[in-house]
Amino acid sequence: MTANGHLAGRVRDFGRGLAVTTAAGATLGAAAAAYGWWEKDQFTVREETLAILPPGSAPMRVLHLSDIHFVPGQDKKAAWLHSLAELKPDLVVNTGDNLSHPKAVDPLLEALRPLLGLPGVFVPGSNDYYAPTLKNPLSYFLGPSRLRKEPIKLDWPRLRSGFGMSGWIDLTNRHQSVPLNGIRLDFSGVDDPHLKRERYAGWPRGTAGQDKRPHLRVAVIHAPYQRVLDHFTEAEADLILAGHTHGGQVCVPGYGALVANCDLPTWRARGLNDWESNGRTTPVNVSGGIGTSRYAPVRIACRPEAVLLTLSPQA
Repeated sequence: MTANGHLAGRVRDFGRGLAVTTAAGATLGAAAAAYGWWEKDQFTVREETLAILPPGSAPMRVLHLSDIHFVPGQDKKAAWLHSLAELKPDLVVNTGDNLSHPKAVDPLLEALRPLLGLPGVFVPGSNDYYAPTLKNPLSYFLGPSRLRKEPIKLDWPRLRSGFGMSGWIDLTNRHQSVPLNGIRLDFSGVDDPHLKRERYAGWPRGTAGQDKRPHLRVAVIHAPYQRVLDHFTEAEADLILAGHTHGGQVCVPGYGALVANCDLPTWRARGLNDWESNGRTTPVNVSGGIGTSRYAPVRIACRPEAVLLTLSPQA
C-alpha cells in the first residue's frame, strides 16, 4: 500500500472514531436530559430537627417552601403542593420565586390553598417580579445570573395580595412578631438580595416589658448572599431560612452542586448548616427548591424538596 493509501485509511479510521464518539456523547446527553426531566417531578420532603426553642417548649413544625417556579399545567406539582398540608405544620415559611409564567398566579394559589389557611410568612424572589429568560446554562459558571435590560414583569402584586388575604405575613424589608404555641416569633425579612433590594428593618420591639413570652428571632430571605447571612448572624438571629440556589439543580453524585447562583460556597447550596460571622453562629437552612426555570426543566442528583423543620426545646 502506498503512503497516500495509509494516510487515507488513517483519516477514515479517525472519521469513524469521531463519529462513534459524537454519537455516544449525543446518546449520553439525551439520556441525561431524559433522566433530568423525570427527576424534576420526584418531589421529596427533607426533614430536619433543630433544638433552639426555650427549655420546656412544645416542638414546632415549620414547613419551608422555596422556588416553586410554577407554570400552568404542572398538575403533578400542584397535587403534591396540595398534599403538604397533611404534614400538619404549625407554620409555613415561603422564601420566594413562586412563579415562572405570567398566568401562574391563580393555579398556584389553588395548589397552595390548604396551606394558606395556616400561619405563614413570605418574601419574594426575582422570579416573582420578573419572568425567567432563555440563557446558556454554562453562563452560571461565570457568576450569578443577571436581570436582562427589559424584563417581562409578573403579577407579583396579585400573588402578594392572595398570600396576604389568606393571613400570610409579608416580610419584604419589614419585621413582625407572631405568637405561636406560647412563643413569640420575631421575624425580620428582606427583599431579594439577588436584585440587591434588601433593606434591613431590624427586629420587632417588645411591648414595654409586658410580653413575658420567650422570643425566637427568625430571618427570612430569598437569596443567601454572604453579606446578608453575615448581617443577620451578627444581628443575633436564632435561625435563617433561604432558598434561591435550587441546591445546584444539576449535581455530580458524590460531589454535589457545581454552582449556587450567588456567592454562597457550593457545598452549602442545600441543607442545614451553621453560619459564622464576627464571633457569632446561626443555623441556616437553604432549601434545594421545588421547581426549575421553565427554560431548564431538569434536575440531576438534586430532587425537588420541601423542608419540614421541627424546632425542639434546648436541653
